[in-house]
Amino acid sequence: MTKTFHYCPVITPMSPFSKTLLFLLLSALSIIPTHQRQHPHPLDPLTPAEITWVQAIVHYSYPTSSHTITFHYVGLEEPPKPTVLSWLRNPFKKNPHRQAFVIARIDQTTHEIIVDLTFNQIISDQVHDGYGYPLFTFEELSAAVELTLKYGPFMESINKRGLKIEEVACGSYAAEWFGEKEMSKRIVRVMCYYLDGTVNLYMRPIEGISLIVDIERMMIRDFRDRSTVPIPKADGTDYRESMQTPPLGPTLKGTTVVQPHGPNFEIEGHKVRWANWDFHLSFDARAGPVISLASIFDVEKQKYREVLYKGFVSELFVPYMDLNKEWYYRTFFDAGEYGYGLSAMPLEPLRDCPENAYFMDAYFASQNGMPVQMPNIFCIFERYSGDIMWRHTETIIPGNVVGDFFFFFFFSAVALIEWERMFIYQVREVRPEVSLVVRMVSTVGNYDYINDWEFKQSGSIKVTVGLTGMLQVRGSIYTHKDQIKEEVYGTLLAENTLGPHHDHFLTYHLDVDVDGYANSFVKSKMQMTLVNDDKLPRKSYWRVVSETAKTEFDARIKLGLEQADLSVVNPNKRTRTGNFIGYRLIPGSITSPLLSEDDYEQIRAAFTNYNVWVTPYNKSEKWAGGLFVDQSRGDDTLATWSLRY
Repeated sequence: MTKTFHYCPVITPMSPFSKTLLFLLLSALSIIPTHQRQHPHPLDPLTPAEITWVQAIVHYSYPTSSHTITFHYVGLEEPPKPTVLSWLRNPFKKNPHRQAFVIARIDQTTHEIIVDLTFNQIISDQVHDGYGYPLFTFEELSAAVELTLKYGPFMESINKRGLKIEEVACGSYAAEWFGEKEMSKRIVRVMCYYLDGTVNLYMRPIEGISLIVDIERMMIRDFRDRSTVPIPKADGTDYRESMQTPPLGPTLKGTTVVQPHGPNFEIEGHKVRWANWDFHLSFDARAGPVISLASIFDVEKQKYREVLYKGFVSELFVPYMDLNKEWYYRTFFDAGEYGYGLSAMPLEPLRDCPENAYFMDAYFASQNGMPVQMPNIFCIFERYSGDIMWRHTETIIPGNVVGDFFFFFFFSAVALIEWERMFIYQVREVRPEVSLVVRMVSTVGNYDYINDWEFKQSGSIKVTVGLTGMLQVRGSIYTHKDQIKEEVYGTLLAENTLGPHHDHFLTYHLDVDVDGYANSFVKSKMQMTLVNDDKLPRKSYWRVVSETAKTEFDARIKLGLEQADLSVVNPNKRTRTGNFIGYRLIPGSITSPLLSEDDYEQIRAAFTNYNVWVTPYNKSEKWAGGLFVDQSRGDDTLATWSLRY
């Protein structure tokens, strides 16, 4: 990894007089940092006041009169894990320092800055001179679109196609890396669509135009108009409910969840308690929801026991398989390039979330470093859908009636036989499935990802992602499948409309702490074993064979190749009968990449080569695709970290 760091203990500290002036200015604006008004939880996200304070401190060190500065990420610089756990055991002790981690472009150079909000100063400023660039900002992506819509050659191409420029909508996309030796500038590719009768712009792409924008100099670097392809029709593409016509099925009656005594969960700041669960919920511009310190209450021991130290979306890789000249580069890293959290949308009550939901806002830093409110980003609600959590009916208990009893009738062609009251006494226990859901919806371009963290009374945590929104299609000359005699990299969906093949790989970071942080990863599989005892009629059986991973190489798992149970256990804690205490990882649907491992985009996304990776705790190793993903080269990913040990 070609990365150099320039460390210094304190960078341009403020004088006491300067601090006083800045403090008085922010006080007048009612944005005194939170840490000077109260003691937040060490994992609480930065408040609007703290974001503003961070911006002021960075600008003090790099005045805008002599520097060009843009903020690409501002988030909490978390205290080390041992510090948080120590504080958790004794919350009355002094809080850890509040610090912010900032990624900024200063004079077209990427800086990694740590701001200490207790001392009001920068304590670390590292210059990144390796491969890759930080998250895009909304402002620069929008500016690239505005530049395109005013660009003369582009407007001529639109006129040549007989289109109205006022009906054209464009989006900016990462250009990615395809083996170039030299470092490229920060660029994006612009793709445009045509409305004119629909709001579903993704169904009407304008094909054949290739346009590259340098987003720091804000200039067009390359423009080509290769060909004219018919634009798919607008008819039937408007997805708004008011525009729908039958047959769409009958209108369903309204459904609601009534809790006359109120919810069963309690929320204090970012701390959530429900049933036997206790956890912390925060927001990150890149990851979205971050679940921390999830513990479950043990009634017998009368204490909370650790389960999950931290969990969040680490990366979302979406490679398209279309090799068309205007499509081949579309191999997106949605979290590392655009921000899974930054792409979160306000949730609509009674639509996105049920009537009994509680909503939470979030904040992020804009390109100029100032806080921006994101309303209703999370919703928290209890879910009951009529499912059964657990049930059993016992029918062979003799003696007194201990439950309901029934008469069983058997009908035949000749007689009706009634059973006497023998074995008719039953014990029946049924418990409904009620769970707590934390939801966020991230709209990255045409797709909407519904991200749910579901906590169950049984002690399980279920993480699901629902995929909805719009398919991104490519315009085509074809109107019928029989016309196609070449590779079109997708399926003809309608006239002049191709649906390109593509994948979605969602990678989660799960720091599992089962009854403490000294955990091991165990793979257990069922092994067929022959019976050697001639006295037994059986010839074979299966038994469980377990293997504890010794290295990271041992812990790489490709699911689906064999039947196996994956567990995280605490070898230092045992049950009364001597079994290790642990949690199982129960995967859902299983997939693997089909790209060659030497394909440039698969090199960058090598973290998808295995379904499960297990690495030692390292505070800096959060993002599976690396810290700087845009135009990265795969030298700072989960796959490369695992080679170090």
